[in-house]
Amino acid sequence: MKRNFEELMLSQISQIEQGTPLLLHSCCAPCSSACLERLKDRFSITVLYYNPNIDERAEYEKRKAEQIRFLQETGWANILDCDHDAAAFAKIAQGLENEPERGARCYKCYALRLEKTAQTAKEQGFAWFATTLTLSPHKNAEWLNELGEKAGAAYGVGYLYTDFKKKNGYRRSIELSNQYGLYRQNFCGCKYSKR
Repeated sequence: MKRNFEELMLSQISQIEQGTPLLLHSCCAPCSSACLERLKDRFSITVLYYNPNIDERAEYEKRKAEQIRFLQETGWANILDCDHDAAAFAKIAQGLENEPERGARCYKCYALRLEKTAQTAKEQGFAWFATTLTLSPHKNAEWLNELGEKAGAAYGVGYLYTDFKKKNGYRRSIELSNQYGLYRQNFCGCKYSKR
């Protein structure tokens, strides 16, 4: 039976003290927009921009700059930047180059990013972490929440269940992208998704 991650999130939030620090992994400004709008009044949010899957350095920097600009304009969160660690993605993608989109390579990519977020949350003293990846209709929320749960347990940090596409989250991200003039990419980031 599929879990309702929206209900799980709301249940968790009702038990978390207002203003609790949350580390939110973000793949890009457009996806972060609707997620931040939903969480900003409940948590003190720091965005972790960790995306080693983005193949081209110029694309990585463009997306990062948009994330920073969006946060500066809204004031909805701080940012914690990571280096562009393309070698980490190359390592997990090895042998999975011909996998279809939404297959085993994507699963490993989700795991890589969620583990890094949980590890960073632990190191930086965050009690909770989450990801914006569940906003996309192209991402598997079951996998993401399963992996977030595992990473949280491994590092002793609370994982906030999400399915941000619910309650018209994806549509809202498009509206906010238009409002703030955000660059919306047409591929996830790796060379395989671009292909």
